[in-house]
Formats: sequence, structure tokens, C-alpha cells
Amino acid sequence: MRITAVNVQVFSYPTRRAVDSAGHAHPGDVTQAQMALLRIQTEDGHEGYAFGAPELIRPYVLDGFVRKVLVGQNAFDREKIWHDLAHWQRGSASQLTDRALALVEQALWDWAGRSLGVPVHKLIGGFRDKVPAYGSTMCGDELPGGLATPDDYGRFAETLVQRGYKAIKLHTWMPPVSFAPSPRIDVQACAAVREAVGPDIALMLDGYHWYSRTEALYIGRELEKLDFAWFEEPMMEESAESYAWLAGQLDIPVLGPETLSGKHLSRASWVKHDVCDILRAGVAGVGGIAPCLKVAHLAESFGMDCEIHGNGAANLAVVGAIKNCTWYERGLLHPYLDYDEVPAYLNRLVDPMDNDGFVHLSDSPGLGEDINFNFIETNLLKSF
Repeated sequence: MRITAVNVQVFSYPTRRAVDSAGHAHPGDVTQAQMALLRIQTEDGHEGYAFGAPELIRPYVLDGFVRKVLVGQNAFDREKIWHDLAHWQRGSASQLTDRALALVEQALWDWAGRSLGVPVHKLIGGFRDKVPAYGSTMCGDELPGGLATPDDYGRFAETLVQRGYKAIKLHTWMPPVSFAPSPRIDVQACAAVREAVGPDIALMLDGYHWYSRTEALYIGRELEKLDFAWFEEPMMEESAESYAWLAGQLDIPVLGPETLSGKHLSRASWVKHDVCDILRAGVAGVGGIAPCLKVAHLAESFGMDCEIHGNGAANLAVVGAIKNCTWYERGLLHPYLDYDEVPAYLNRLVDPMDNDGFVHLSDSPGLGEDINFNFIETNLLKSF
């Protein structure tokens, strides 16, 4: 089935998520943000869709690379198309990013599922229909009653347990917060959460890559005392040697890499060199659903778990298709925000969670996104 058109619609939508000077998300006043919808159409009229930041799939990227590769190709030839696109990355002066690659590949998977009338998670594996979620907090802030103190984290953790979560992952304080980063205060927040939720809730910490070896070792040993399930990204991930050093001295599992570039190839290097205990990959970070599956299957071959990074329809599809993943990351969460509020450009959530903490995968064809096309047309800013 030949691809006949690749188009993008950029539209505005209301949000209460704001971004600080370092790029961390926090709650804020209602503002208008922008989103892009990538649409891939084939000769029979079927379409596949993927949402992403407009900067990723701007006209230069679409005209210079995506259309040149996709138009005229068989839409079922995802692996060939992916490699053809990846070939252009080296000469693109970093304009064709892994995240752009992932958007194109997601839309192709969505097209396949919609065309065949099958959910993507069934096409790529079909291991389960529901998965336990962990509540993944936003980074700390200095908002009264928000996530400004260790006690705030403890109170919010109690709220998350009441909602049904059986696991919680903390993102603590980062600059530009005035007192961050601080290993001591991070540990205090972790201790406050453990005291608030008791021994039966799984807890994790995302250290957010700022710390030195000795600081990360201190935090890791304190997390062991608190019976945390894993320790994630405490140092810059480009230093695999630092992570191997850390994992060799801690009993708590070290998880990674989260943000390291290199697609599935860099993850293979981490496995070979015993850099981590649990492997990490997300669809956007490694360039698509297929390379994310390659990472998960690589980990499985070595008896390792692979925890999938981030929320959203594509990551949820991967979690639904593999065995060696315990949790789905649901977030980012904050006391001032309602994660269960449906975004204006969708008709329903892609990851509804029941009161027992399970997210149920969609039976809808494709990636399961019920798109509000009327809203997008009404709030359209440009299309190309």
C-alpha cells in the first residue's frame, strides 16, 4: 500500500503546564500551547497519526527528509523506511532528530493498526491488556502547597496511593529552584514519602543526572535503607564508566540509560559492559517503537528487565507487548494538576487507570488515540 501524502497540522490548545528556564514542567496559569499532528495517508485513503512538538516536524524536516523518503513507499515497510530515514541523519546537521524519526515511525504503526483494524500492542507482541502504573511526579518547586518541601512530597504520595497507585517515582528539585540540587534534601523527600506510604508501595527516584559519583553513591545507599525499587539517572549518562562504578557498589538496582542518544546501539553497549541493572528505553528517545522493542528484547536476552520511559500511546503499546517490564510510567503528576483531565485534542485518555492502579490498553485500532479532529480544525494555526 503506497504512501501518497505526508502532512502536518499545527494547532493551539489550552494547558496549565508551564516550563521553567531549565526546561522542567510545572503547573501554571492556563495558556495556549502548540502541538503538531503528523498525518500519513496511503492510496486507499487510510491515515496514520502521531502527535509531537511542532519544532520536530517543521517544514524543513518534512520537505528535506520525510517526504523524500516516504512518498511512494509501501507503508508496511516500516523497517526499510526507518533505516532510509536514519541514513539521512548524519548529513542533516542534526536537524533530523531521533524524536522526529520516532514520530514518523509511530504514524506508520498507527496507520497499520487502523488499516488492519488491530491495536498496535497486539501487532507488536500482545503480552497483556493491563499494566500497573507508577505515579511519576513533576520536579520539585517552590510553590506553597505544591512540591516545595519533603513534607509536600509525603502528603502528595498519600494522595496518589488513595488514587490507586501501587508505586511512585520522585523527581526532586533541580535548578532554577534556589536550593537545588541537594543530595541531603532529596533524601529527606524520599524518607518522607516512605514514611507516608508505608512499606508496601514501590518507590523509585529519578536523580536527574546532576550529581557527582560520591553524591550519587551517598543517595543510593540512603535509598537502600528506604527499600527503594530503583535509582535512575543520578549522573550524566555519557559517562558509562561512572554508572558501572555506581552499580558495582550498590545493592539497589541502577536503571538506565534514560536520555542517552544512540538509539538501541548505546543500550547494547550498556548491557555488554554491565553498566546498569535494569535497562531503559522510550519510544521518543530511541527513535521509534521498533528500536524500543529491540532494546526490550535485548534486555530479555540477558535476563534483564527493560522499563519503558514516559507516558503516552506509543510507550503504552510497547509495555503491552513485552514481558520484561513491570510498570507503566503515568505522569507527570502534581498536586495542582489533574492528570485525568482529557486533553482538548483527544476525546478520551490514552491511559485510563482504574482504582486498583492498573492502566488498561485500548482495543481501538492503531495506537488507540481517539483524536478530536473538530477541535484541531477549529484551532488550526497552519498546515503544510
